[in-house]
Amino acid sequence: MNFPSALLWGFVATVVMATIMEGGRGAGWSRMSVPFMIGSMFTPNYDHASPIGFLVHVAGGWLFALLYALIFESMHRATWWLGAALGFVQAAAVLILVMPVLPSLHPRMANQRTGPDPTRALEPPGFLAVNYGTRTPLFTLLGHVVYGAILGGFYRLLGSG
Repeated sequence: MNFPSALLWGFVATVVMATIMEGGRGAGWSRMSVPFMIGSMFTPNYDHASPIGFLVHVAGGWLFALLYALIFESMHRATWWLGAALGFVQAAAVLILVMPVLPSLHPRMANQRTGPDPTRALEPPGFLAVNYGTRTPLFTLLGHVVYGAILGGFYRLLGSG
């Protein structure tokens, strides 16, 4: 595996993905902030949650970039469309599998059955994260597809120069 290429493009892809998703939030098309959601798992201080969450998100982006690189290497191919397809699969898994179970894992998130209380103030995302806006799945899919396309398009296979 080409670690320098995976780490460089994993960082770039993660920043672009976060920008797309936060851009959707900033434009009012989604209320989901992944850095805030992740960061608030680690700290009850909401002022510190977003920077912490961004750092954890970048670290996760690097880990997934290594997984993508392993897939690219095993297929002896790295193309933008293969990366985009992997990004679509990853986004689908996040929206369909991770988001509904997140309240069970997040110490400050309410769940669908009990609602908020003083220690669990974050709204649960629900299936496809639609509790954060009906366009949230679109921005999640778009961000992940672009993440994968960047990795697939720029990652250099070992021995490819």
